[in-house]
Amino acid sequence: MVLKTLDEHIEVTPNIMGGKPRIAEHRISVQDVAIWHNKMGRTVEEIAATYNLSLSDVYAALAYYHDHSEEIDKSIEDGEKFVEEMKKEIPSKLNKELLDKINEVYADEPDESEKQFLKASRKSYRRLVEGTW
Repeated sequence: MVLKTLDEHIEVTPNIMGGKPRIAEHRISVQDVAIWHNKMGRTVEEIAATYNLSLSDVYAALAYYHDHSEEIDKSIEDGEKFVEEMKKEIPSKLNKELLDKINEVYADEPDESEKQFLKASRKSYRRLVEGTW
């Protein structure tokens, strides 16, 4: 019987997943597990069951995260900043289409209550998607 030690659960391979630490024999990064557990509140059992991992794999990923939390948290933060920049640079076609659809629905001359509703909807919608197009 071969026993797996903690370091056998986590792999770092330069040409796989950009060299990010990951669960051995999987394309699930330690960062993914940290986000699911710490930010999304998923339990170790849920993560293991959802992604067909052993509990040891998930605990090893969390242990690795805690040993390297500063660098992994920075990677998470950098990724979130990158997404925000891309949202600003690349317009969302869906958001534009939704706003066009709202305008199409109210293309006929709306009555006063419809005007108020439309104005509030547009304002709320624009606030919601601000910076994404």
